[in-house]
Amino acid sequence: MPANLTPQYLEAERNFRMAKTTLEKIACLEEMLSIMPKHKGTDHLRADLRTKIAKLTQSLDKKTATQRASMMIEKMGAGQLAVIGPPNSGKSQIVASLTKATPTVASYPFTTQNATPGMMAYENIKIQLIDTPPLSEQPPEWWILNIIRRADALLIVIDLSNDPLSQLETIIDKLLEKKMGLWQIEPADEELLVTVKKALVVCNKKDLDVDSENFNILKEIYGDRLKLVAISAQGRKLDELRLAIFRLLDIIRIYTKVPGGKPDYEDPIVLPTGSTLEEAAASVHKDFARKMKYARIWGSGKHDGVMASRDHVLQDGDVIEVHV
Repeated sequence: MPANLTPQYLEAERNFRMAKTTLEKIACLEEMLSIMPKHKGTDHLRADLRTKIAKLTQSLDKKTATQRASMMIEKMGAGQLAVIGPPNSGKSQIVASLTKATPTVASYPFTTQNATPGMMAYENIKIQLIDTPPLSEQPPEWWILNIIRRADALLIVIDLSNDPLSQLETIIDKLLEKKMGLWQIEPADEELLVTVKKALVVCNKKDLDVDSENFNILKEIYGDRLKLVAISAQGRKLDELRLAIFRLLDIIRIYTKVPGGKPDYEDPIVLPTGSTLEEAAASVHKDFARKMKYARIWGSGKHDGVMASRDHVLQDGDVIEVHV
């Protein structure tokens, strides 16, 4: 079976050949692995990439290996979002307010020097947020770009009290310089993009935006393309932000029950929106979908407990009972 590699993969492969340091090479290989199409035709190539990553990692000296480990953040929870923005926009305060993480928070710029992950609770699931160093006039370090590329989506934090339109456009331009784009905004030349991300624009310091003048300007220019949420990191509108983050990930929560039992509402199956009953069964156990004789569904079925077909498209909050 042919690999059918995408232009984005081939661009990442070219970046790997041009990489100068071992850490940069590893980052490129990981990017290739993350954007490679997943089917039988790429199994051998996927294994080859993992072998190269392992060999390069083993070749690192202790100091560099420690540095790499500190920059690699494993995905956890229902989704991972990189929190990016210009200096002093309030990224760290937002992450601290939404999670139990403790990034350095101060009124002066460039407080954040490392990536700090934290888990945000949304109802009965958790979503990972990663606070990152600010994007400024200086080119971002490779590991920051790697975090942005690997994340499921982006939170772009801007300061409503300080020319937010210019801040947002600068961030968009900086991403484009690194061949990254936002899927809601079409670039002049799509072929230049290697990575495309969903994004939510968090307009911080709402309390300093007199009469919402700056926020209204942003809505007028970008409101039909980007989701904008105006908040104060000190606490105003944070519940609205949590909901917007959940919706940005475009996921659903599915609950399971055994025959005669009650649904387990504590530990949902998290799937992409549009997933089917068969895909939900497979996520519980790889043999479930194959052995499934029939299933009943509560929620999006015409009637509670009705038998549903394998290709039934599930909705957030559905309960399924699989019979094998």
